[in-house]
Parts: sequence; C-alpha cells; structure tokens
Amino acid sequence: MPLRFSAEQTDVDAPKRHAELFYLQKQIQSQTPMVVVLEDGEHVEGYIEWYDRNSIKVRGRGKTLIYKSAIKYMYKLGDTGQ
Repeated sequence: MPLRFSAEQTDVDAPKRHAELFYLQKQIQSQTPMVVVLEDGEHVEGYIEWYDRNSIKVRGRGKTLIYKSAIKYMYKLGDTGQ
C-alpha cells in the first residue's frame, strides 16, 4: 500500500505523523529502494537518505530534496504503486 502525505499537518494528525515517521525511519535503515510519485506525475526513484517535517532527501541518480507537500504517494520499488 502506498504511503500518502497530507499537505497540512494538524494536532489531530499526530497518530498519522508518528506512523509516517516510523515508516520513513524503517525505509532509511533498511535502504529500501523507493519510488516517489509527485503531484505532477513525475516519478523519483532512489533510497530515502534523510527527512524532516517538511521534506525528504532521495538518493538515486543524484540527490533530490523533495517537499512533502509535492508528494502524491510513494511505494517500494517492485510494488505496483496503484
């Protein structure tokens, strides 16, 4: 199942935020190849190297900093993502 990011975070979203942080940390530790699908349809492939409250850094062919608000969803490379 793809991970989806909401554009705005509120206190009501705290449980979702903890799940998001746990998921991202697990993918960083296991060096899981990921596909990040952006709102405009572009796909970015690589390993999540770093994240903060507003962005993630993906290491693939290059290093890309992506605002979470620009992410439509992400999935593990090899999954369908649909």
